[in-house]
This record gives sequence, C-alpha cells and structure tokens, in this order.
Amino acid sequence: MDSYKTLEAWKRAHAAVLLVFQATDQARHPRAFGLFDQLKRATLSVEANIVEGYALGTIPLCRRHLRIAFGSAAEAECEARVAREMRYLPESTVDEIENLLGGAMRALHGLMQHPPVVRNRLNTGANHSPRTTP
Repeated sequence: MDSYKTLEAWKRAHAAVLLVFQATDQARHPRAFGLFDQLKRATLSVEANIVEGYALGTIPLCRRHLRIAFGSAAEAECEARVAREMRYLPESTVDEIENLLGGAMRALHGLMQHPPVVRNRLNTGANHSPRTTP
C-alpha cells in the first residue's frame, strides 16, 4: 500500500503539507486563524485524496479523488496567495508553497489521464474463502 509514496504528486503534496503546517504554526497571526485553518485543511486534502484514490483500487474512484485533490490544490494556492497579500506569511514561504502545489497539480493532471490503480484484495477476491451455508 505504500507505493503511493512513489508518486510525484504525493511527494509534492506531502512536502506542501509539512511546509504549510510549519509556516502557519510559526506565524501565529491573530487575524489569520480562519485563513490558516482553511489553508491547512485544503493542503492536507490534496495529500489525503491522492492516497485515498490510490487505495480504492478502481479507475473511476481513483480519478474522482484525483480531481478532488486537484481542486483542493487550487484552493490552497488561492489561500496562500491571500496570506501573502495580507502579509500573514513571508513571500518566500508562499512562493515555495505555490511551487509545491503547482508541481502537484501538474502531476495530478497526468495521473488523471493514466490513474495509478493497483488491484488490491478487495477487488481481486484474494484471501477470501467462499461462504458455506451450515
């Protein structure tokens, strides 16, 4: 199940999550609580939906979650831009967040065209014994 960690989209999304959580925890701007909370949620949603889509093991479900991840990345980019314009986060930090999210979005676009679906036990019936009636 760990092979999602080889996906470039996941690597960039994970790096963005770590950066966003660290940067917003350090900034602690009193008027930015709502914005920072939503930025954290959107960024984490990118990573979580990549993993969930990969884990579900079917092409339609994988594509659905990759599209959600793409939308969350766009949302997080928007929120990071607002944080920069309001001077809640340093410009260099927001540039790095945007770079990571932009790379994740490019990788997600490719994955939506060719989903990385792995057949898992739920789909193949492996390790399932036929039911017997008493």
